[in-house]
Formats: sequence, C-alpha cells, structure tokens
Amino acid sequence: MDKKKWTERIKVAKTREAEFITASGEPVELLGTPEMLNDFDYDRDLGMPGEYPYTRGVHDNMYRGRLWTMRQFAGFGTPEDTNQRFKYLLEKGQTGLSVAFDLPTLMGRDADDPMSEGEVGVCGVAISSLKDFETLFEGIPMGQVSTSMTINSPAMILLAFYIAVAEKQGVPIDKLRGTIQNDILKEYIAQKEYIYPPEPSMRIIVDMIEYCTEKMSAWNTISISGYHIREAGSTAAQELAFTLADGFAYIEAALERGLDIDAFAPRLSYFFNAHNDFFEEIAKLRAARRIYAKRMRNKYGAKKERSWILRFHTQTAGCTLAAQQPENNIVRVAYQALAGVLGGTQSLHTNSMDETLALPSEKAVKIALRTQQILAYETGIPHTIDPFAGSYFMEDLTDKMEDRAEEYFKKIEDLGGVIPGIEKGFFQKEIGRAAYQYQNEIERKARIIVGVNDFKDKDEKIEIPLLQISKEVEVNQKAALKKLKKERDNRKVEQKLSELKNAAKNEINLMPVLVDCAKEYATLGEMINTLKDVFGEYVEPAEF
Repeated sequence: MDKKKWTERIKVAKTREAEFITASGEPVELLGTPEMLNDFDYDRDLGMPGEYPYTRGVHDNMYRGRLWTMRQFAGFGTPEDTNQRFKYLLEKGQTGLSVAFDLPTLMGRDADDPMSEGEVGVCGVAISSLKDFETLFEGIPMGQVSTSMTINSPAMILLAFYIAVAEKQGVPIDKLRGTIQNDILKEYIAQKEYIYPPEPSMRIIVDMIEYCTEKMSAWNTISISGYHIREAGSTAAQELAFTLADGFAYIEAALERGLDIDAFAPRLSYFFNAHNDFFEEIAKLRAARRIYAKRMRNKYGAKKERSWILRFHTQTAGCTLAAQQPENNIVRVAYQALAGVLGGTQSLHTNSMDETLALPSEKAVKIALRTQQILAYETGIPHTIDPFAGSYFMEDLTDKMEDRAEEYFKKIEDLGGVIPGIEKGFFQKEIGRAAYQYQNEIERKARIIVGVNDFKDKDEKIEIPLLQISKEVEVNQKAALKKLKKERDNRKVEQKLSELKNAAKNEINLMPVLVDCAKEYATLGEMINTLKDVFGEYVEPAEF
C-alpha cells in the first residue's frame, strides 16, 4: 500500500461541499488504515465476548443465546388506559414493559395538586397511590414480566407501590425482575426533574440499593442514564463520560455506606441513547463496556466478573425525530436501533414516528415494535457478534471515544467530583455549548436534516393518526383520589407518615417504611411532602 501516493491523488480529487463530521462535531477519517492500530492488542483492547474487558459484548454467545429485551415505553391517561396498552403490546410480542409517567408523577405531585392542573395523564400515566398501581398491573403477571420504570426523584415511592402490588398478587419480591431508573444526578445535569438537594437524594438512592441488594436479587436497583444527557444536547463523548461519572459517584456513595461492591454492583444497569451517527454510536457503546470493566476491577477492587460487566438498555434518539414528514422517523429509528444492536445492547426501545407530535398511537407503536422484530428475525444481524471488530476505522473510533471520556473524568475529578461539578454548573455549560454548536450546524445547513432544512415538501399536511388525551382523564383521576382519601383509614395513614418522617430524620433505611405507607394508601404527594419537611427542596443556582 502506497498511502502517500494515494493521499496526494486524493488532494486534487473532487469533494462534495459538506462538512465531514460526526453528530458530535468530530472530524471523520476518510479511510481506515493499519497505522491507526499500531498499538492495538487484541487481548487487552478487545478480548472475546463475555470476557474482560467486554469490548465485544457481555455474553459469550450474545444474541444467539438470547435476543435483546424488546421494550416499548408506554404510559398515558389513566391507569386503565395504560393497562390496556400494556396488554396490547404483550399480545403483539413485546417481551418487557416500560412505564412512562406523567409530569405530576415525575415531580412527586398528586393529581389533585394545584400544580398538576392541565398535565394529568398528558405525557404518561397518572399515578397518585397504590390504588392506581393496582389498576395499572391488573391482569398482568408481575412474576413473569420484566418491568422498567422511568422515574427518578420519587423512584423509591413508585418502587414501594410496585412491591405492594406484587405482594397482593402473591409474587415474592425476590422474584421481581426489572429496573427502576432512580438516577438523580442526571436530573441535576440535564432533565431537571429534581425535588430534594443532592446529598439527601444520594442517601435515598443508597437506601434503595441497600434494600434491593438484600431483598430483590433479580431487580436492577438503578439505571444510570445517559439518554437524557444526550437529549439535552450533549455530544456522544459527553454522554459517555457524564453517564459513567454518575455511575461511579453512586458506587462510591454505596461503598461509603459500607456495602460490598460485589453484592450490589451486578444489579447496576445503564441507559444509553442511539443517535443518528451510526459508527459513532457503536463505538460509544463498545468504549463504555471497556472503560467500565477497567474501572470496576482496577479502581474499585471488584473481584467478581459480574461486577465488571456494563449491562445497558438503549433507546433511539427522540431529539432526532422531526414533526415534518413524520414517516421519515421510521427510517431514522431503524438505523438507530441497528446501531444499538451492533453495539451489543441488552434491551431496546424504538421510538414511534409520531412522538414529536403526541404520545404514540397504537399504529405507530406497533410499527416501532415491528422494527425491532424485523431487525431480530429478518436481517441476520444477531447471528454474529461484534462484526465491526478489527475494523481500522471502528477500533480507532472506539479508542478516541475512550480517550475523550478519560479527559472528562480528569476534569470532573479536578472539580472535586460530580456533585461539586453540578453545583459549579460544569455539566450544564458543556452540554449547552454542544447543543448550540449542533443547532448552529443545522441552521447554516452544515448538517442536513431531511424534511426540516432540506428536501422539504410544500404545503405539507400531517396525515397520520394522533393520540388525543381527553380532559376527562384529569377529572376522573381527581374524583378517584378524593374517593380513596375518604375511604382509607386516615388515622393509619398519619401514623405511617409520622414513622416516615422519623426514619428520614434518624438515618433509618426509608424503603421498608415507604412500603408500609403505600399499603395504607398514603399518596405519592403525601410521602414526598413528608420527606420535604426533613430534606428541603433543591433550587438550581442561576447561570449566565
């Protein structure tokens, strides 16, 4: 190979007027060549699938042994509405449930809270009490279905509801399988659905990790989420670094409590975004496994191989979907899902084509699920493991992703850690700069978004069915909550809430007390407000 001669020839070749950069703004190599891998060592950098450092995947035979779990994020209106959607998805072949909650629930407010007005059931299912959860899972065998719940600040209360419903179904809690997101650090960084200040929030999370490690051995205690960091506008490298930094912060908090890393680490899971840049996304996921394995073994001293393994869920990128020509979103999602699978995900959600316009309709969500099934059963992709391994371009890109992440780890360490970094606005500023750069590229057409800033249709009309949330949802939820408060034993509720406040004040693990509160039908808002009396509320410092 005479690369020098080839390079000279290329210099005078005609080139399209375009910026050849990744979705993160990184320059893309024109050609992968052997010198990119001069320092490459197969055992050190790749290894075999299911073996350290897990670059090629966390299981020996990957999807030949078991396909990824196919989840569709679902939740809207009343618990009855969502219960019917769950049953529809299970009937169509979905293999795990993923619950979306409405904004009041995410913020720890009941349906009858004045701040909930106009938002009840709009962006997810409305949950105010155990009664709602009983309806949500009516007729669904909780011992057989894996459930993921995307909830953070009130996560401990939703988990308490889940435990109480399972016990009513006669399912031992050590048989429950699923994940609760429970990632508060990324709320301060990106999504902003926080309630309490960072320190008590971290205490709550370690309480949950401690409780679940002891009593719920099949449950993933936390899903450390880069998804929302990416949706806020971060680059792929920022998503990778900030997500893993958050995860390491939780690990260090649990170790400080005195927990055994090899007892709790195997039940930690992660959640990544699958964005538009196909190769960059695959490299990001491969690098994530390698970084995590090295840190867990070398820095934190984990002895068991299960503690070194980074298991993660992937969701296609909502921020890449367009309201214009919404059918194009089906194609975007298919390629993003392919990147997630080639990156070795354990679980996958594919967004619906209509999600920039409304919550998904049944037709749209079925197409999204069928996208996964076609990928699984028709393409042959799951037949082989990590097919890009050894590619000059892919291995170089994976190394670069790891290097960028390590640079960020050093910056975070210099700031004193994740929480001081949050308080100083470091993460917010970094993401803000990246989001501005990306939007600027779109506006000056350095980045083409089909149907948005080029290839547009004149007089376009949206011709897909959209899901409408009736105002009756809020009326009905408020009426049901009023009835519950009248019929429950309010004396017992007050007693349990008093015990909750005492536990919060005296560093007693909150989870058993929260389960007791849930069983007496204390509401989400009542439990949240009881803890606010002890922990206070977080106000983000202004940044200019």
